Amino acid sequence: MGRLESLLGVMQLSDSALPTGAFSHSLGFETYMARGQLETEEEFAQWMQVFIEQQLTYTDAIAIREVYRAETFEDVADLDELLTVSALPSQVREASITMGKRLLAIGMESYEGEWVQEYSRRVKDGEMFGHTASVWGVLARTLDVPADEAVTSHLYACTISLTQNAVRAIPLGQNAGQRIIRRAQPWVLAAVKTSRALNLEDLGAVSPGLEIAQMHHERQRARLFMS
Repeated sequence: MGRLESLLGVMQLSDSALPTGAFSHSLGFETYMARGQLETEEEFAQWMQVFIEQQLTYTDAIAIREVYRAETFEDVADLDELLTVSALPSQVREASITMGKRLLAIGMESYEGEWVQEYSRRVKDGEMFGHTASVWGVLARTLDVPADEAVTSHLYACTISLTQNAVRAIPLGQNAGQRIIRRAQPWVLAAVKTSRALNLEDLGAVSPGLEIAQMHHERQRARLFMS
């Protein structure tokens, strides 16, 4: 696959308009909204920075790099299981599976590869979960995208999606959302750089506060989002 073809594939599969259901998840920031701790542009930017530096760096970024390091598909299967069972908040675990399955189904239609096909078969047979990060890693590897670009595009897509959700929910203005996305770019690049030196032993080393907030969301009285 040519370089520009790969780029177009990445742009398609990381687009915020991709129908994976990401628009229905806050991944915990709604809990802070309910507490009155997240009501302004600056407060959401602070949450976004922590989320990128912690959860995205020490879960998704590591997972993508481990897919690139995998020598056989069995390594990916083990990673998929580890990612899923290590997601303690049930809503986050379910969100990762739901969005991962949708991403895999969409990717399977346009960018078939040996590992993509095997992943799809095992998910359909109930042998694998389909965690979003490992699914993206397999798709990006199939597209022959360098690991750094695969990590960057995924983290940036998550950032844009969550910011768009915050624009609707807090609410923030569209211009505020764009300012936050611009501010987040150095945080994403720092996460990419940090993740180069990380491996499976570092997986899940995130702030307990984020996970606790995600757990509290499960019993929140009123909710706009599924997680």
